[in-house]
Amino acid sequence: MLATLMTTALTVGAEAAADEKAPTIAPPFVIGVTLFAFFVVLLFVTLSYTNLGRRHEPEDEHADPHRQHPNKHDRHQGAASH
Repeated sequence: MLATLMTTALTVGAEAAADEKAPTIAPPFVIGVTLFAFFVVLLFVTLSYTNLGRRHEPEDEHADPHRQHPNKHDRHQGAASH
């Protein structure tokens, strides 16, 4: 039983070693460098949006008493009485 199992494992291993590898479009290092460059470009695109929150000074939101769902954090600026 053990000899049959070992023979089968060796046969499968030898057949797997003899198989040809699947062709790729480029060598692995070229694919790696290309992916790295792609992610660096995505990094710069992401970093280019970091100043969007700093374009203008923040302004307080107007407390509109006629709003359907008023802001609960307006410190009662639009309420008639507290």
